[in-house]
Amino acid sequence: MKKDTVYSQPITQVNRFRFDATVADVFENMINRSVPGYPLILDLIGVLTEKYAMADTNCYDLGCSLGAATLRIRQHLPQSCHLFGIDNSAAMVERCRANMARDHSQASVAIIEQSLQQTKIENASIVVINFTLQFIPDAERQAVLQRIATGINPGGILILAEKISFNNIEKQDLMTDLHHEFKKYQGYSDLEIAQKRAALENVLVPNSEQEHLQRLRQAGFAESQLISRCLNFAAFLAIK
Repeated sequence: MKKDTVYSQPITQVNRFRFDATVADVFENMINRSVPGYPLILDLIGVLTEKYAMADTNCYDLGCSLGAATLRIRQHLPQSCHLFGIDNSAAMVERCRANMARDHSQASVAIIEQSLQQTKIENASIVVINFTLQFIPDAERQAVLQRIATGINPGGILILAEKISFNNIEKQDLMTDLHHEFKKYQGYSDLEIAQKRAALENVLVPNSEQEHLQRLRQAGFAESQLISRCLNFAAFLAIK
């Protein structure tokens, strides 16, 4: 696992965050050191796939990056399922395909370079959006969830993991401070934290827990609930 040092040196002009080759090279280290509770979310994806995956259906990892969640899904699928990993970053897709090639699970898999807004969801029993919806323009998010819900078979699920915001200003400030302390505990410097935060400004736009649950209900899911939260990072389960 290559160490993330993307923002370790002073940058005169901090550019908008991009999932380019530089980030792809260190992304596994970056996300594990930046997202509290991330290993638990991967474990939950495996558990929920085991429970809800249906034979002869499609499964999707939307925003698959290097394929950590894709692997968890694939390793718990019936042989008759087909898994799609979708990502709009060429660098991520290249590395994800290499990672999938080293896995010999029974279900077939295809890794596709594509915007998830353009991905057709059909005959699905499992859909995962792992820290990806937050990078899509806010005005487009309801339509994305609606298309996903339409393509999921009755009894199928969506697992949605996101950084979340809080309506209470004091709670928001506390969660932000604790997140920064978590990153320091993981070895990031104040400079790295500040520069990455600047790079993500207006690129990663979080919603509140209430907004996520409301959108899932409006999209047509019969049941939706919070299943995990660690500081300001949460996972939701929505059942069709």
